[in-house]
Parts: sequence; structure tokens; C-alpha cells
Amino acid sequence: MSPTDHHLNLLPPLIQVGHAEQFVQSGKTILSAQSPLNQSYAVFPSARKDAPSIKHSDVEEQPIFFASSETSPSSERRLFIGDTSIIFAALQNLTKTAQGRGQEWLQSQETHNVIRKLTLDYVNFTRECWIHTSQTSVQSQGSAQFSGDHYRSLYTCLALFAVLYVPEYGYEDAPVGDDLMEWLNIHFIEPSTEEGNHLSGLDRPWEDDTFWPYLVRVTLRGLSKAATFFLGTLSTHPSDNLRRLAQQLSPLLQSQPHLQSFEAERDFAYASHRWKDKVKALRIELDSVSESDRHDGIENWWDRLSDIVGILEGRSEVIRRVCEDLGADWREVSVSWGVFADARLRRQDLPEVVSNVLDDMPQDPTNLEDMIHAALFSGDPAKALSHAAQLDPWLAAHMADLMQALSLIEKEANEDSGLNIRDFYVLSYAHYLHADPALWRITVAYMFSCGEPGVRSADEVLMHIPLRLRSVGSITHSQGEENGADNLKSGDLAGVVKDINATCYEYQREEVRRTICRIAAQTFVQEKEYGLALSYSSSAEDWPGLGRVVDRVLQEYITAGSEQFTRYVAGIAPSLQALRTQSGAQGIFIHRLMFAVRYAEFHQRLGNRDLQDAAWDLISMFQDGLAPKSWWAVLLGDSQQLLQYDGTLLFPYASACILLQHLEEVIARTDQGSRDEYLRVLISKLGSGGTTEALHTLQGVRLALAKYFARCTMIGTGGKQIMERKFGAAV
Repeated sequence: MSPTDHHLNLLPPLIQVGHAEQFVQSGKTILSAQSPLNQSYAVFPSARKDAPSIKHSDVEEQPIFFASSETSPSSERRLFIGDTSIIFAALQNLTKTAQGRGQEWLQSQETHNVIRKLTLDYVNFTRECWIHTSQTSVQSQGSAQFSGDHYRSLYTCLALFAVLYVPEYGYEDAPVGDDLMEWLNIHFIEPSTEEGNHLSGLDRPWEDDTFWPYLVRVTLRGLSKAATFFLGTLSTHPSDNLRRLAQQLSPLLQSQPHLQSFEAERDFAYASHRWKDKVKALRIELDSVSESDRHDGIENWWDRLSDIVGILEGRSEVIRRVCEDLGADWREVSVSWGVFADARLRRQDLPEVVSNVLDDMPQDPTNLEDMIHAALFSGDPAKALSHAAQLDPWLAAHMADLMQALSLIEKEANEDSGLNIRDFYVLSYAHYLHADPALWRITVAYMFSCGEPGVRSADEVLMHIPLRLRSVGSITHSQGEENGADNLKSGDLAGVVKDINATCYEYQREEVRRTICRIAAQTFVQEKEYGLALSYSSSAEDWPGLGRVVDRVLQEYITAGSEQFTRYVAGIAPSLQALRTQSGAQGIFIHRLMFAVRYAEFHQRLGNRDLQDAAWDLISMFQDGLAPKSWWAVLLGDSQQLLQYDGTLLFPYASACILLQHLEEVIARTDQGSRDEYLRVLISKLGSGGTTEALHTLQGVRLALAKYFARCTMIGTGGKQIMERKFGAAV
């Protein structure tokens, strides 16, 4: 949403076109709530207070739409964000190392060189992005989120920051004029190449109106090669004095001392002093030219040449006047001062010079780039960050990160927000990134670097990332998503969940990881992917949640029947062995899982007509204490068909007694008021018959047991045909 917009568009629309009146008549209105973390909003329909209440038979689900006033980063912006986040991560690793080694190591040459290298990496990335964006077609620029000029502004600001605040180690107190002039010539090219080409093509260039302004400008910018070239064209000028003075001026321009040419500043200062003496000598000769020979009929060449010599002399009034005449701004005056007026101007002395210049030539308050430059020149990093945040939150965040590493800004946290200056801008940038859900990995990386408030924000982001688990098994998704779905089905962490788990592990957010696994488990339960739900509950060490998964599987027996129940249990059975050996697993929930697996095996054998083994399974569930009391009545009901089997007696006498013992307890406790504890599951299985039908079923089991005991008596207790070895092992 652009700054001039005052509305947000929802997609899909909350109200379809042409249905607004119908929405109003329904007694609803639209409400919204802003996130306390960023510029996102939750928008949802709600009943109007003045509308009559409308009763609905069912609870109506209301959709919630999420929208943001932040514009999501575009593709080229996302690439820029991703590339520069690597530099940010490198600086975080450096600061973490410094915490272990102490403040002295952070201020060492080794560390300074790394910070300088990372700063120049930022400078180079913004330069490349500027060039790339500027070279795209006009049509592409029209649709681009940020123009080439925007990235040029980032480039100039970071480059200036590098010059002023991250010089080479040992040069912090060195004169800064030459470095600033190099920065000015790279980023604010004057005069233009076209002007030089135009003048160089003329036979008598001094007759052109742009000749002298061009010559003065290249001198002011320290472009000695261009200056000496055009001074050489004056060798054919009709004035003898001008020809002679131009010939003397050229070697002076070429021999101006520069700090980088000397091994020691003392040598540079001595050379500068001698060079100034030569300039003074030229001034004496220039002043000796008679008034009558100072004009060539086209231009007062003496005034122009006097301005050039005045610049070389370092006369502040000449530099300011010339800059004003040429349309230059405060930057050019300030930089020229450090080259000509005070060649030994140091970084700590620059703010005073700039302050005086800005009094007469103030910065443009409507130009954020200009305001950032002025703050950096003035030695006010905090103000520079304030303006940078308005230009681009990316710039403010990364400059603040560098500034804190260089101890340029306060590290103390604000009492109200709990954030220091650096964390405030980095966290603001992270919230800007949060407008694009696809950038969540980068978003939380920035948040986790911002102390406790940042950690809390990152936790919230992680816990609200769409897990996209409902796509499991879909054949309409891309190949990558299909592979992720296959991995998920096999029980492996994959896709977004795998990335979130890795992120939580990296930042030691175990509670968040468990919460996300619990959310995943709940989603899989809704999808009836019980094996996966069990796996994620186990990963979260959510034992009550694991118990609920098992309960849902057992519920499938009630609602879908034994065949479907057996298939669902086949999905969770492989987890049983691992859970039994897992430390920390709570036995009561593992016990419930063992019952579900054993009960499914019972029904599988029953379906395969392996009745003898089915009978053994049934008795062992009672003997081993696996069957919950709420399921006793169901198991007793299952035993009826085995008791009534006409062939071999399937239960030994002792086992039949176990069935009778549990039957009597169920009936007795039901009579004593514990119906829900003992009959709840059976009543659910039978449907609408309620307690009466459940008791009728149990009476049928009692009758079947009576007949079974009669058969046992007729052929001898236990019956010789019964396979005692199985039950002997069970007992």
C-alpha cells in the first residue's frame, strides 16, 4: 500500500461484488484489530450492536482476513534482502565471538578489519543493485518497487558512512579531505563528461561560455588531468600573460600533495606547506598583471584564473562563492575545505566545519539522502539513523548494526521498550520483512538478534507460520511439495516443519519447537493422519496430546467400525516400540497406545478367523491390565461370539472365570452409579439404545458364559482340546 492509500484490499474479498446490501441487512459490520508488532490487521465480520439478535441453530464460523499496510518486498527486493542478510549474519557471529573474548578484542585491528570488510560488502551490494535496477527497461522500472535512484541513495549513504566511520585501521586520526573528495567524485559527478567532450572538440574552447566554469569545477574537484588538459588549450590564447600563467599553473595542479602518496603524515604536511608556497608565488605573478590585459574581449580571464588560484590557496570565501556560482551545495564546500583550506582536517574536526557551512548553505529538508549525509558529516549517527529509517528501513537497520559494533551509538536499552537504538531499528526492519511470509527465516534471524523483545517477536512469528500440512497426499501440488508430502507420510520432518525445527534448534527455542509440533499433531488428527500425529506428539513430548491421538483412533472403532480402526492402528503401531524405549515417555499414555495396538490385532485375527489367537488376545488384555475400564464392556461384548463358537472351546476354564469376574464388576459398579466409567464406550458403540441396550448386551454375555461353563463341565474342566500352552505363558 502506497503512503497515499487509505484502504486495504482483501483477497479473496470479504464481501463479493454486488452483495454489500445483503451484508448490511444481515445485521453485520466489519471490525479490525491492528497487530501490536507491525502494520498488519485482522479484519473480520461481526454483528452490529444495534442489529436485532438472530438465532442460528448451528454455530456459524466467521472468516478472519489478514492484511498489511506494508508493501511486501518484490522479487528483486527479496533477492537484495537475502544477499545482504548473509553479511548481517556474519556480523552477528563476530559480535557473539566478541562477547566471549571481551571488549578489547572487539576494538582490535583484526576485528576492525572484518567490520570494515563487511561494511564494504554492504556498499558493493547496494552498488550492484543500483546498477542492475538502473539498467532494466523503462517498462520494468515503472513496475519496480524501488527505483534505481533509491538504491543509488543507499549506495551513497553507506559509502559515506564507510569513509567517515570505518576507515582503514590506524587511519582514524588521519586527514580525511582526499577520501571525501574521492567519495564526492564517485557519487556526484561534476562537471559532466558531455561538457568535457564538447569543449575538447572546439579549436578555441575559451570562447565558449562553459569553458571557465568547467575549468574552475575540475580544479575544485581535484581533477588535475582534466584541468591541465584544458589549461594546455590556452597555449594559443592571444594573451601572453594568460599563456604564461596557465603554463605555470598546470604543474602546480599535477603536483598537489595527497596523503596516500606519503608513508608518514609529517612528510605530507611538509610537502603541502612547500606546495602552498608555490601557490603564493603564482598569486604574486597573477596580481602583477595589469588591469588592461585581464580581459580578452570575451571573458575576464583574470577573475576566473584568480578564482582557481584562490581555491588552491584555500581561501574559504572564494571556495564558498565559487560553489554558489556553480550551483554546488554544502557537500562540495565542506569537502573542498578539507582538500584546499585545511589539508590536515581530521574526522573529529569535520562537524565544526560542516556546521559553519550549513548555516549559510543548509541541507534540503525534503531530501532524505541529503539529510542523512548532513547528519553523518556532522558526527550525529543517531540523527542519521532517524532519517535513514524514513528512506528505507533496511538502511537504518544495517547502519545501526554497524554503529553498535563500532560503539558509535548507545547500547543501553530504553526502560519502556526494552530496546536500545540498534535493536529498535533492526526490529523495525524485521517487522517490515514480516509483511512477506516467505521471508520468515530471515525475519526471525533479525528478531533473535534484538534481545528479549526480539526473541518474543520471533517466537510469535515461528508459531504462526503456515505449516501447509493439509497438502499431504495431494496430487495437484508441485514436485517439490509432493516429495515433501511423501517424506511427511513416512514420518520424517520435511518442508516448512523441518525448517522451523532447525531454526528452533539453532536459536535454542525448544518450547516453541514443541508448540509447533503440537500444532502439527492437531492438524494431522483433523486429517486423520494418526501416525503422523503420534510422531509429532512424541517429538513435542506432549504425552497428554499423544493420549488424545490414541483416543481418537479408538473412537474410530466406535464410529467407523473394526476394519477402518485396524487400518488406522496400522499407521501408529510402528511408533510403539520407539516410544517404549524413549526416556521421559509417560507410561499411562504408552499403556493406552499398547491397548489400541493389541485391540486392533484382536480384530484382525477375528477377521481372519484365527479364533484361538483372538481369544488369547482378549484374555491377555484383561490379564495384562491393558484394557481401560471404560472398554471392559466392549471387550466382554466381543467375547460373546467366541464363547458361542460351536467348535473347539476357545477359553480355558480359568480364562472364562476372568471374563465372568470382569462382567460381574461392570454390572455391580453400574448398579452403584458408575455407569459412565464402565458403560460409556459401549453405549456409544450401540447408538441410541442407551444404558438399557448396553445392560441387555451384558446379560447376553452372562448367558453365553453360563452355557460355556456348562460345556466345560460336560467334557471336563478346561477341556483337553484347549491349547493350554498359550494361556500358561500368559498366566
